[in-house]
Amino acid sequence: MTLKKKHHNSYGGIIHTYLGYDPKNFPLPTSQQPDMVSPAFNYMMAYGSLEDLTEEQLAEAVKLDPSQIKGLGPSIQSLLAMLEERKRKILETYEVVTVQQLAANVYYDMAWTIQPPKGKSKKFEQAIREENMVSLERLWYSIDQQTDFAKQLVHLLDHLGSKYQIEQLAAKYQFSGKQSMTVELAIEVKEELEMIDRLIEQLKQAAKDAKIYLIDMDELAEFASDEQMDGLQDIQNQVNELLRHAAEQQGLKKDKNQFNLTPKALKIMQAKLLDKIFSDLQASRSGRHQSNISGDGAVELQQTKQYEFGDSLANLDITSSMTNAMIRNGPGLPI
Repeated sequence: MTLKKKHHNSYGGIIHTYLGYDPKNFPLPTSQQPDMVSPAFNYMMAYGSLEDLTEEQLAEAVKLDPSQIKGLGPSIQSLLAMLEERKRKILETYEVVTVQQLAANVYYDMAWTIQPPKGKSKKFEQAIREENMVSLERLWYSIDQQTDFAKQLVHLLDHLGSKYQIEQLAAKYQFSGKQSMTVELAIEVKEELEMIDRLIEQLKQAAKDAKIYLIDMDELAEFASDEQMDGLQDIQNQVNELLRHAAEQQGLKKDKNQFNLTPKALKIMQAKLLDKIFSDLQASRSGRHQSNISGDGAVELQQTKQYEFGDSLANLDITSSMTNAMIRNGPGLPI
């Protein structure tokens, strides 16, 4: 396209129109809108209506492009770095060998001071040696829960549970520090490390699909600063706005607390179904398929003839053949 010099005064208007482009409400042609209709339609087919479909459920079923969310990558990376650093410091501070032995000593010291009732000694001693929590629980149910033995057994089960948790802690994480822990502190450290791992997985997933709502904000707030949480909330608002706009553009209307499929959404869904149906069709051997090349040959009509030896079974009219067989022989099996 060439512009003549006499239109010089109109250039500013063209540039002004371009600068007024709003990528938020009118995404770039290369940015594919998330499909909101299919998840809503699938939900309606499964449950009969959209009455209980929530925004979270709809958002969970939608595939989002993280590149469309401004600041998502840097924000998540800073949170990941903060959590990884916190985890590193914990592992470099403590050691677990001492607390493992301490938890075992507490369990066995109490176990061998308990006097089981008559007839229960053998089962009790076997359960203690095997560190079998299920057997100890069954023993508790088999006796009078108001006895001293039953009450001691409850405390013993608690100590065995702590021993198990500390063993899990030692097996799951590689500690390199020198500071010893009490049993109570070791369990707190285990819970904190597991929380950090959950948050790391949630953040990594959010970086892939922009599903910020899957992140446990209450847990994250225990580690992140107010500024980081505010930044993440701004990103969540961006995601919500993107989903809301996409839903409106595709004909999903929300009245009060319920989504509804408008005629526009139904039309989009019909087009998707037709595309899927025709994309799965195979070309016919006998030539009944779409082609960009039109020939001068005769048009093939849908008609049948009696089978003759040598005819290809690929052209067998299954429906008519089965019908004829049932007419001849009547209902029943075999046909």
